[in-house]
Amino acid sequence: MIIITVRFPVLPEHAEQWPELTREFTEATRAEPGNRWFRWSRSLDDPHEYVLLEAFDDDAAGAHVQSDHFQTAMREMPQWLASTPLIINTVVPDDDWGLMGELQVEPRD
Repeated sequence: MIIITVRFPVLPEHAEQWPELTREFTEATRAEPGNRWFRWSRSLDDPHEYVLLEAFDDDAAGAHVQSDHFQTAMREMPQWLASTPLIINTVVPDDDWGLMGELQVEPRD
Protein backbone atom coordinates (compact mmCIF):
# COMPACT_ATOMS: atom_id res chain seq x y z
CA MET A 1 0.00 0.00 0.00
CA ILE A 2 1.20 3.50 -0.81
CA ILE A 3 0.55 6.16 1.82
CA ILE A 4 0.89 9.82 0.93
CA THR A 5 0.73 12.75 3.34
CA VAL A 6 0.67 16.29 1.96
CA ARG A 7 0.69 19.60 3.83
CA PHE A 8 -1.13 22.33 1.86
CA PRO A 9 -0.33 25.94 2.90
CA VAL A 10 -3.54 27.68 1.82
CA LEU A 11 -3.68 31.43 1.36
CA PRO A 12 -5.57 32.98 4.30
CA GLU A 13 -8.31 34.34 2.06
CA HIS A 14 -9.06 30.82 0.76
CA ALA A 15 -8.64 28.78 3.95
CA GLU A 16 -12.33 28.67 4.89
CA GLN A 17 -13.34 27.66 1.36
CA TRP A 18 -10.65 24.98 0.91
CA PRO A 19 -12.98 21.99 1.45
CA GLU A 20 -15.35 23.32 -1.20
CA LEU A 21 -12.54 24.34 -3.57
CA THR A 22 -11.21 20.77 -3.49
CA ARG A 23 -14.57 18.97 -3.31
CA GLU A 24 -14.68 17.71 -6.92
CA PHE A 25 -11.07 16.51 -6.73
CA THR A 26 -11.75 14.80 -3.41
CA GLU A 27 -14.90 13.04 -4.57
CA ALA A 28 -13.33 11.90 -7.85
CA THR A 29 -10.25 10.54 -6.08
CA ARG A 30 -12.31 8.69 -3.48
CA ALA A 31 -14.19 7.00 -6.35
CA GLU A 32 -11.00 5.74 -8.03
CA PRO A 33 -10.37 1.98 -8.08
CA GLY A 34 -7.57 1.21 -5.63
CA ASN A 35 -8.09 4.30 -3.47
CA ARG A 36 -8.10 3.20 0.19
CA TRP A 37 -8.76 6.61 1.71
CA PHE A 38 -8.48 10.30 0.94
CA ARG A 39 -8.97 12.43 4.06
CA TRP A 40 -8.44 16.11 4.71
CA SER A 41 -7.70 17.58 8.14
CA ARG A 42 -7.10 21.14 9.19
CA SER A 43 -4.04 21.88 11.26
CA LEU A 44 -4.61 22.86 14.88
CA ASP A 45 -1.33 24.80 14.83
CA ASP A 46 -1.89 26.75 11.61
CA PRO A 47 -5.47 27.53 10.50
CA HIS A 48 -4.22 28.08 6.95
CA GLU A 49 -2.75 24.59 6.60
CA TYR A 50 -4.68 21.51 5.49
CA VAL A 51 -3.19 18.03 5.69
CA LEU A 52 -4.19 15.34 3.24
CA LEU A 53 -3.77 11.69 4.16
CA GLU A 54 -4.33 9.34 1.25
CA ALA A 55 -3.64 5.70 0.50
CA PHE A 56 -3.73 3.60 -2.64
CA ASP A 57 -3.18 0.00 -3.59
CA ASP A 58 0.40 -0.20 -4.90
CA ASP A 59 -0.61 -0.19 -8.55
CA ALA A 60 -3.34 2.48 -8.27
CA ALA A 61 -1.28 5.57 -7.41
CA GLY A 62 0.15 5.84 -10.92
CA ALA A 63 -3.33 5.93 -12.45
CA HIS A 64 -4.31 8.58 -9.90
CA VAL A 65 -1.65 11.07 -11.01
CA GLN A 66 -2.56 10.45 -14.66
CA SER A 67 -6.29 11.07 -14.08
CA ASP A 68 -8.07 14.10 -15.50
CA HIS A 69 -9.24 15.24 -12.07
CA PHE A 70 -5.68 15.11 -10.70
CA GLN A 71 -4.32 17.08 -13.65
CA THR A 72 -7.11 19.65 -13.28
CA ALA A 73 -6.44 20.01 -9.55
CA MET A 74 -2.72 20.53 -10.15
CA ARG A 75 -3.54 23.37 -12.57
CA GLU A 76 -6.12 25.02 -10.26
CA MET A 77 -4.58 24.65 -6.79
CA PRO A 78 -1.60 27.03 -7.14
CA GLN A 79 -3.89 30.07 -7.18
CA TRP A 80 -5.16 29.17 -3.70
CA LEU A 81 -1.80 28.23 -2.10
CA ALA A 82 0.82 30.32 -0.30
CA SER A 83 3.69 28.00 -1.28
CA THR A 84 4.46 24.56 -2.69
CA PRO A 85 2.94 21.74 -0.61
CA LEU A 86 5.21 19.40 1.34
CA ILE A 87 4.81 15.66 0.76
CA ILE A 88 5.81 12.30 2.21
CA ASN A 89 5.19 9.32 -0.04
CA THR A 90 6.00 5.82 1.21
CA VAL A 91 5.19 2.18 0.54
CA VAL A 92 4.14 0.13 3.56
CA PRO A 93 3.50 -3.61 3.90
CA ASP A 94 0.13 -3.10 5.62
CA ASP A 95 -3.13 -3.21 3.73
CA ASP A 96 -5.37 -1.26 6.11
CA TRP A 97 -5.55 0.48 9.48
CA GLY A 98 -4.66 -1.58 12.54
CA LEU A 99 -5.40 -1.12 16.22
CA MET A 100 -2.89 0.90 18.20
CA GLY A 101 -0.95 -1.47 20.44
CA GLU A 102 0.23 1.15 22.93
CA LEU A 103 -3.27 2.41 23.77
CA GLN A 104 -6.25 0.17 24.26
CA VAL A 105 -9.79 1.36 24.99
CA GLU A 106 -12.32 -1.00 26.48
CA PRO A 107 -15.67 -1.19 24.66
CA ARG A 108 -18.29 1.16 26.10
CA ASP A 109 -21.93 0.20 26.63
